[in-house]
Amino acid sequence: MSRESTAGRAIEEPADAGQQGPRKLELERVAVVVVMYNSQALLADFVASLDPGLAGVEYELVAVDNASPDNSVELMQAIAPSATIVRAGRNGGYAAGINAGVAAAAPHTAILVLNSDVRLGAGCVAELLKSLRKPGVGIAVPRLVDAEGQVIDSMRREPTVARAFCDAILGAQRAGRLKGIGEVVTDRRAYERLQRTDWAEGSTQLISAECWLACGSWDESFFLYSEETEYNLRTRDLGFATVYVPTARATHLEGGSGISHGLWTLQVLNRIKLFRQRHGRPATALFWLATLIREASRAALGRGNSRAAARALLSRGHARVAPGPDAAGSQGLDQHPNPQ
Repeated sequence: MSRESTAGRAIEEPADAGQQGPRKLELERVAVVVVMYNSQALLADFVASLDPGLAGVEYELVAVDNASPDNSVELMQAIAPSATIVRAGRNGGYAAGINAGVAAAAPHTAILVLNSDVRLGAGCVAELLKSLRKPGVGIAVPRLVDAEGQVIDSMRREPTVARAFCDAILGAQRAGRLKGIGEVVTDRRAYERLQRTDWAEGSTQLISAECWLACGSWDESFFLYSEETEYNLRTRDLGFATVYVPTARATHLEGGSGISHGLWTLQVLNRIKLFRQRHGRPATALFWLATLIREASRAALGRGNSRAAARALLSRGHARVAPGPDAAGSQGLDQHPNPQ
C-alpha cells in the first residue's frame, strides 16, 4: 500500500439522527496489540476500556503472551473470546511481542500498540486517527494521565549529548521545562496543543500500516526500554512523524513505579546502546559520561537504583551491549516506567 493511498480517506462520520452510537470510520481496521507477561490482574479493566476507546472503529484484539507463569492466557480467553491469542513460548521482550502480534493480525489499516496497564478514554482512537491520516504522519499518541489523573510527561526530544548533560546537571524535570533543552518535555502548556514530537513513551501508540510497511518492525535487540525511542526516531528519519494529540485521552497506570535495580540498569544501558547505534564513538563516549554523572550524583543522594546503574556503567563502559531478560528478572514487561 502506498503512502498516497490514504491521503483522501474519510476518517470520521457524524452519527445519523436517531442512530445509536457513532458510525464506523470508513476503510479503517485497527489491530490492537497487547503484550502480556504476568498481566492477569490488569486484563479485565484493560479489555473493558477497548470498546469505548475504539468507538466507531472496527478492531481486532491480538494478545501476545510472553510465557507468563500466571493465568494471563486463560483469563484473556475467558473475557475476550474473539481475541487472537499468540503464545510466544518465551519471554523475548516487548518489541518481539509487538512484532509477533502484528504478524498474527488480520489485514488492517493501523496498529494500536498498548500496554496492559493502559485504559483508553472514550473515543481515543477515533481522535488519533484524525491526525494519523494527515500527510507525513506515521504515529499518533494520546494525552496520558496517571492513576491520579495527573498528566504524564510522555513527549520526548531526541537524545543528544547536550541534553544528557543538562538532564544530569539540572535534573530532567527542570531541564525539560526549558524549550529544547531537556529530553523529557515537562512544560505542562505543551500538553495542551497538537504537535509533532521526536518520540513518545511506548505504552499507547497508533501506527499506520503504511508506516509499518515502509519502516519495518520494532528492534528486538532491545529486550525492554528504548525500543519505542528507536522506532519513533527511525520512522521520523524515513519521513513518518510522531504526533501528540491532546484530544485523545488515555490512562497509564505506570506499573513500574517500584522498578528494580536490574530494570533501572537495563533502562540506562539501553539508552547508551541506542545512542551508540545512531552516533560515532566520540559522541557516545560523551553521552556515556553524562549518563554516569547523572547516575553517580543520584547514587550519592541514596538512590539504590542509580548506584546499581553507575556500577554497571563503570564495569561495562559504553561499548558493552545492554543485558537482556535476565536483568528484567521476574517483574517482566509490565514494569515499563519512564526515566525522570
